[in-house]
Amino acid sequence: MTLRQQRKTGGREIPWTLDELKSGLAHFYKEHGKYPTATEVDAYPYLPSARSIERRFGGLVNLRTQLKLGSNADFRTGEHSSRRAHLINDRAHKTEQVVFDFLTKRFGRQFVHREYFFTDDHRTRADFFVFDDGDGFCVDVFYPNSIRNLTGCLNLKLNKYASEMLTKYPVIFLQMNESIDQATIDGLVGRKERKLTRGQHLMCWDTFQRFCTSRSALKISR
Repeated sequence: MTLRQQRKTGGREIPWTLDELKSGLAHFYKEHGKYPTATEVDAYPYLPSARSIERRFGGLVNLRTQLKLGSNADFRTGEHSSRRAHLINDRAHKTEQVVFDFLTKRFGRQFVHREYFFTDDHRTRADFFVFDDGDGFCVDVFYPNSIRNLTGCLNLKLNKYASEMLTKYPVIFLQMNESIDQATIDGLVGRKERKLTRGQHLMCWDTFQRFCTSRSALKISR
């Protein structure tokens, strides 16, 4: 039984003291060399949920400030934010390169367009547009760090591709986190109130590779 479970009585959680919260944060810091983000707090058994911290202290930032954690108080700014942005951008570049290499090998480099813009004003683009022997298809690549993050990313992408002009071609929302399989994805899509429109698909890497195998490369007439 975790400490979080032990602190519940009658289905209600016993309020944590500041000393207990400080001890839990120190324990996390000792293990990971940094203080936790909200997502990490939820997954850590020696701290209450991020939601309960939000209700009582107004959020993790306020709690860190109250506990005098100094420059680590707000992870949305400063060195931590810059380091996180660098890591995210580096991972995004490497992930897109994996997809690009696969697509060019399957369909030919001349038929795979990176950062394909749908309009002249360059406001809306897909990561890739592939010309095959059908109508072609779009690929929007992303790497969610959790199911919760996946849901948020998908909602943003559904807003992005809401225009009728962007539904002309199949759109593959390709999530590249290997720990999230297609069965989990299909369950999430099935439960969503806002449904994907016709031609939109949310896929993991394995499913996407099979999808591409079912499409034929464009033949060049001589």
